[in-house]
Amino acid sequence: MKRFNYKARKGPGKLEEGIVEAGTEAGAIKRLTQMGYFPISVSLEAEGPKEKTRGMNPFKNIRHRQLTTFTRQLSDLLDSGLTLYKALTVLERQTENRQLQNVIQGVAEKVKEGRSLSDSLRDYPRTFNNMYISMVRAGEASGTLEKVLKRLADFGEKQEDILAKVQAAMAYPVLMAAVGVISLIVLFSFVIPQLVGLFEDMGQILPLPTRILIALSDFFLKYWWIILAVAAFVFFALRRNLFSAKGKLAFSRFKLRLPVLGKFLTRIEIANFSRTLGALLANAVPILQALDSVYQTLESEVFKEEIKRIVKEIKEGSTLAKSIAKSSCFPPLVGNMISVGEEGGALEAALFKVSSAYEKETDQSIRLFTSLIEPVLILTMSFIIAFVVLAMLLPIFQISLVSG
Repeated sequence: MKRFNYKARKGPGKLEEGIVEAGTEAGAIKRLTQMGYFPISVSLEAEGPKEKTRGMNPFKNIRHRQLTTFTRQLSDLLDSGLTLYKALTVLERQTENRQLQNVIQGVAEKVKEGRSLSDSLRDYPRTFNNMYISMVRAGEASGTLEKVLKRLADFGEKQEDILAKVQAAMAYPVLMAAVGVISLIVLFSFVIPQLVGLFEDMGQILPLPTRILIALSDFFLKYWWIILAVAAFVFFALRRNLFSAKGKLAFSRFKLRLPVLGKFLTRIEIANFSRTLGALLANAVPILQALDSVYQTLESEVFKEEIKRIVKEIKEGSTLAKSIAKSSCFPPLVGNMISVGEEGGALEAALFKVSSAYEKETDQSIRLFTSLIEPVLILTMSFIIAFVVLAMLLPIFQISLVSG
């Protein structure tokens, strides 16, 4: 939806100015006419002002948790009876993050000028996404802004909980891999070169594991710059391709096809899709607008392409359940539950059930991953260490046998 500035008359001699949302200029004129206005001029609104950045630290951004806390506190203050402007000024004073403080100050100034909260938030797209703004607008229209903000805070906390579990599951593997790589670099760079001279003085044919270890150490010492150059080239080549639309889509498809990770990522995206869409529909946001907001929150390019197709089919008269049933991304269970929800007039409740089911599956996958990855990493590191130790000790055993 685009925003159009308009000047129109309503009644004799009464000129009004404002903003109306519509897909096209003709749609804006039609909407004004339906509202009882006589349009004089309609023009597309210029791009909103950029977020205030002066005095901000570019390396200290607004964290998702801080935004969730702000939303929760704003809901509590409005529920206690404070006006919106007063609640925003209170939060501005007690917010420690400079970026968020500047954003709240800007929103408060716009609210003081007479703009709605949702309209004010639109000037800060890097902080408030489409879903956030859509739900706030729905809360303003229904007179339940504090309740909607509470739901947004609950929604944000749920997202943080899932993200925290994923990060906790990945922390141990990443740490173990880093320690392993550093240990190998130290061995190849310092320890093994000191032993090579000793082994060469033996004047005997070294065992195969020892020769392999020495060859790896020599290759690393002589050609470490080639290894770094190749790694850097691969990194920047992948990064360049992944930033393109085709590259992102191809990489997203690759991830979803991986044996274990693919199912895990699919569950996360389905849970996110269902939870976000359910929250928007529960707050009376139209389904097409809700799907557009959901599109902005998804990570997978494959799922984003599916959302585009679903939106197109719904515009052509299809239902959400029928469109999802055609998708290879969504299991039949999702389409069936949504179909039951549509037929029973409780689509948002069905979406919340889907979200809850897939969040439980995600939790189980995380627990299974963490229970399996630890022994696998320990066995891998044990094998590498055993090989290095064996390669260094075999020549010594060989000398002992010859001497004996």
